[in-house]
Amino acid sequence: MATTWFACCFSTPPTPSSSSKIKLLFFAVPLILASLVVFVLLPTNSTWDLISTLPSSTSNSSEKLAAAAPAEEPMDVGSRPGEAAPSEEASPPHAFKAVTKIQELNETKEEGLNTTTYWAANGTILCVHETIALPLKRNGTILCVNETIALPLKRSRGVRSKLDRVEAGLQRARSAIKEAKNGSQLQDPDYVPNGPMYWDAKAFHRSYLEMEKQFKVFVYKEGEPPVFHDGPCKSIYSMEGNFIYQMDVDSKFQTNDPLKAHVFYLPFSVAKMVRFVYSRDTRDFGPIRRTVIDYINLVAQKYPYWNRSHGADHFMVACHDWGPEASFSLPYLERNSIRALCNANTSERFNPVKDVSIPEINLLTDKLTGLIGGPSASRRSILAFFAGGVHGPIRPILLEHWEGKDEDIKVHKYLPRGGNYHEMMRNSKYCICPSGYEVASPRIVEALYNGCVPVLISKSYVPPFSDVLRWKSFSVVVSVDEIPKLKEILTSISTRQYIRMQRRVLQVRRHFVFNSPPKRFDVFHMILHSVWLRRLNVRISEDDWSRG
Repeated sequence: MATTWFACCFSTPPTPSSSSKIKLLFFAVPLILASLVVFVLLPTNSTWDLISTLPSSTSNSSEKLAAAAPAEEPMDVGSRPGEAAPSEEASPPHAFKAVTKIQELNETKEEGLNTTTYWAANGTILCVHETIALPLKRNGTILCVNETIALPLKRSRGVRSKLDRVEAGLQRARSAIKEAKNGSQLQDPDYVPNGPMYWDAKAFHRSYLEMEKQFKVFVYKEGEPPVFHDGPCKSIYSMEGNFIYQMDVDSKFQTNDPLKAHVFYLPFSVAKMVRFVYSRDTRDFGPIRRTVIDYINLVAQKYPYWNRSHGADHFMVACHDWGPEASFSLPYLERNSIRALCNANTSERFNPVKDVSIPEINLLTDKLTGLIGGPSASRRSILAFFAGGVHGPIRPILLEHWEGKDEDIKVHKYLPRGGNYHEMMRNSKYCICPSGYEVASPRIVEALYNGCVPVLISKSYVPPFSDVLRWKSFSVVVSVDEIPKLKEILTSISTRQYIRMQRRVLQVRRHFVFNSPPKRFDVFHMILHSVWLRRLNVRISEDDWSRG
């Protein structure tokens, strides 16, 4: 029968009879009518037309792979020479989409919240909506998102999934933030952001309110103290432990329903790993790396959420210097996940678009009594002050040029006998904050607490909350090469300019204050807000995942 059909198709057909013509017409007319109906009802900009505009996929299914992921095979970028690369079980295809087109430009502009410019790093699209990315220029080239594409839901869906509803809420927040720039300033019983300390005060305020209204965090319950659900609360790593503790007891932002969560928190402490897992005798970083790998593989196998986004809606918080190194344990933890780090060093792969810079705060107790305050600008008699240990490449240069050299620039390796560190800060107009071995320094927050204008001297450092705060409006940024000219730079600032900066310091320091329990706009909420901003820059999508 099949052979006969083949011959009929490719040979000269016989002349049909009248009855055959009638049968053929009876069969063909319904087909023609059906085709016309489909042609009229189907939109020209179909789902496939939109998907075809996205960057090409490297997986078998274009609907499953995000443009927000490198095309190369996963590799263990944290391995050291001579070590075998650890296995990576939590490595399924990406399921989140970047819904934008990009074009390359050779210019830059300094904007903040509500910008229309978004950035890509290492070939990865990270920002997908007109919201909140801090401009980043890499290798002289800007990667600019100039068009947003809305991917429609499949027409076969009758009911939206819970993830669809989560994404719809985020889209409403994006629209509200965008509209806030040209709207009137919203009222607030506690604090209304205003002034040049912010990239866009109105957009920041609206974003903060949207976070309070809907942001939900799912904290993984797996893991036991001291490495998990625990951390130091009284040291220079205190923000790591205090954030872990607060998220475990928080009732406002934490949700027990992962289907309602916007982000997923990985509650491990790098500082505690260094203490309990790392062996100083062997100097082997492998145990820390394996701990991170095992933990993420555990939650990836038990829950579908890491695999759903390949970690793009997951975040970690680490204030230990080795936080970045721990994140290199799994490629997608470093590449995709939100890393909230004190050691925010761009030369060590910190990405200010995706990652969060958090302040290093040296807490000795759970209260800041007596640590915040200081005289007015006119009553500060010392031009600039620094006292601290000599480590790292910058401080020796500072000491070489200024230790004991000038009465106005008081630079000390050791605090003079009888001197009080905080009193010296309170009597100083400018507090010098040079990096040590790592870029972060608790002196930055100490300067803000004491009403002293910070002088930042570092390389490749991204100051905390730079997505919201304009640091150059309330601090002085000095390059290492300019250290010999430090006094000249500071004395060139007029009294009026200094008074303005000092007033801004007093206003902005509320964002760095540690409170127990937390208060609105304080450091805990600012860390959460920075994570919220990064989540706004990613759209998670699931086609084959089970519906909630």
